[in-house]
Amino acid sequence: MAEKLKLDLSLVLPEIPDERDACVGRLTKLLQAEGLEKVHLVREDGSARLCLHYDPQQLSVSRVRELAQAAGAKIGERFHHESLRIDGMDCPTCAVVIEHALTRMDGVLEASVSYAAERLRLEYDSQKIARAAIVQRIQALGYAVLEEGHEAGWFAEHRELVFSGVAGLLLLAGWLAGLAGAPRDLSLGLLLGAYAAGGFYTLRDAWQSVKSRRFDIDTLMIVAAAGAAALGAWVEGALLLFLFSLGHALEHMAMDRARKAIEALADLAPKTAIVQRDGAEIEVRVEELRRGDRVIVKPGQRIPADGQVAAGNSAVDQAPVTGESMPVDKQPGDKVFAGTVNGEGVLTVEVTKLAQESTLARMVTMVAEAQTQKSPTQRFTDRFERVFVPAVLVGTALLIALPPLLGFPFAESFYRAMAVLVAASPCALAIATPSAVLSGVARAARGGVLIKGGAHLENLGVLTAVAFDKTGTLTIGKPQVTDVVAVIGDEARLLTVAAAVESRSAHPLAQAVVTEAKRRGLSWRETGDVEAVTGKGLRAELDGQKIAIGNVRLFEGEAIPEAILQQTERLGTEGKSLMLVQADGQFLGVVALADTPREGVKQVLERLHRTGIRKTIMLTGDNERVGRAVADAVGLDEVQAGLLPADKVKAMEMLGRRHGQVAMVGDGVNDAPAMARATVGIAMGGAGTDVALETADVALMADDLGKLPFAVDLSRASRRIIRQNLYLALGVVTLLIPATLLGWAGIGLAVLVHEGSTVIVVLNALRLLAYGENAGGTSA
Repeated sequence: MAEKLKLDLSLVLPEIPDERDACVGRLTKLLQAEGLEKVHLVREDGSARLCLHYDPQQLSVSRVRELAQAAGAKIGERFHHESLRIDGMDCPTCAVVIEHALTRMDGVLEASVSYAAERLRLEYDSQKIARAAIVQRIQALGYAVLEEGHEAGWFAEHRELVFSGVAGLLLLAGWLAGLAGAPRDLSLGLLLGAYAAGGFYTLRDAWQSVKSRRFDIDTLMIVAAAGAAALGAWVEGALLLFLFSLGHALEHMAMDRARKAIEALADLAPKTAIVQRDGAEIEVRVEELRRGDRVIVKPGQRIPADGQVAAGNSAVDQAPVTGESMPVDKQPGDKVFAGTVNGEGVLTVEVTKLAQESTLARMVTMVAEAQTQKSPTQRFTDRFERVFVPAVLVGTALLIALPPLLGFPFAESFYRAMAVLVAASPCALAIATPSAVLSGVARAARGGVLIKGGAHLENLGVLTAVAFDKTGTLTIGKPQVTDVVAVIGDEARLLTVAAAVESRSAHPLAQAVVTEAKRRGLSWRETGDVEAVTGKGLRAELDGQKIAIGNVRLFEGEAIPEAILQQTERLGTEGKSLMLVQADGQFLGVVALADTPREGVKQVLERLHRTGIRKTIMLTGDNERVGRAVADAVGLDEVQAGLLPADKVKAMEMLGRRHGQVAMVGDGVNDAPAMARATVGIAMGGAGTDVALETADVALMADDLGKLPFAVDLSRASRRIIRQNLYLALGVVTLLIPATLLGWAGIGLAVLVHEGSTVIVVLNALRLLAYGENAGGTSA
């Protein structure tokens, strides 16, 4: 019979970014060729493990381990994965140019560039190509590769602004020289210098685009500047390139600000940790921590890795990961997250996840990936630009060629064509959506909400209904004592008797009774032997009395007093579980329990209605009575009860037909199929649930529904800003084209209005970074 061995994938293939990488398939084939029966992946404790099936008659455990390590090393030596920081990209087209150039190189298996994150995700075969050759190719395109830990210098970071400033000074000097009657060659030389400085990066990007058979805004600007020069309008051409380069530089600086808001997340995790090894405390790099290591976290320090508290008590500020405003008390057994801040106590934390697997690391990765996922509006503007730019070039050519045939002066028609070319360039349109999406996703992450792409950011803002799972989402997920009704004696006596007997049971209802009794400061003596009556309750002896505790079925055949029956009927209609307590044949009273609503859920639902959500629905596997009791308590509009997971999927399809855009909020595990059918799937407690991070479109990192109205409000604000930007960008183009065509505006005015609108669009998008959690849609 075959046996199994499970190994951490991250130890066998330490370089790969995740288990979806092609190297996992290569490893599987290699190991099966070595004689293993089956090799596959399983997920346990939030991490991927390699499960190896082998015949113990043929291979020993140590041999299987050796084969796996050797195969992993062989693949790791050949196939390299890197995440490189690219410097010098000043527009989204740059990312396309780099990708296009690298994927054509033999040996490069993957090259994915995020302009927003300034990152290149690279996989290459080292037997076919060297890393140095890839870096050299990137440099040949005019970009730089920054090694980790090395930031670009001041000049490298601000070079666009420097070149633009030089262009502006030369333009001013050339214009003044012309006014002062200086030799024409001096004035022309200064203006040529302005052309060179202002057009340096624009010409580079235009050339790369043309080589990639693409026509973009940079191409339009270079054609317009060249046209102005051909007309002898050197001042207007230099002004065009100066303002275009200045707009680009300011846009790049603004995008950097949003990007750094995201990178600040990654900087939250400490670089080193104090770990207990071989009886001593040593300081190691966080990347060197292993599962099972015990790290010491002193007061005020950041926790270096995801894990659970092994010793100590302290309050931990989890705001960097979950967005919670108040510190959370931690004791042995509780989960903690990398990047969160320890309070006044010393904690010993047992590491459960490696550095690259931590919740914080995965958040940073997912936010970076979210920037590359285009929203519906962005896809529309990209398609529009692909058609519009060539149309503008064709239209410009016709404006140059046709009017002279009708007797119009060539110089005038050429000048107007160049002015139209400037007016029609959709610079503001190109940056309108990505700048807003980047800012919105960054702001959400800082507030403890992980949004996995521009599409989900926009979709949150069009929701008309929200469906909720009940257990663990609307409710706390475990029973609590809600009522203690004494018929004989007082509540304290009733609860003491109940707790004394129930303390011998591990049933959740029994533990809830014990918890409530302790909360009230009650104490009791141990009972004698306890008899469990399956599905009904318990019988025991306490202080010489025969005690029976259970539901009504435990007392079948007995005369239950009217007072008790009235209470059971009243509490039962509220969907509560009941415990009748009897001592020596006398009924002392009733204890009622229920899975109670989370604190503040009612207020959350009220806020959602204020944001524009018209319907809130509960989808639950519980019976109608239990579901209705919770719904009435929190103010839900509708309840659908008795649903299996498959029924929830059908319910979501029906709600979609009825209400249009519907979100599903759950724990990300058994609700995953229903989430997939929703407009937006929203998971609770993403920081503590790996499945929630993987399956949902949006994850509320804290186990707190209070973040949901903030996420919806932020999305609506993002959509408003995107619309404002689009209206401004399209409005400027719509007004400038006829103005330049009819000669009411020249190149100079067109340049000023055109580039001014681009800067306004970016600054408007950056307002989202300052969006307040309780803004209620007013801050944007």
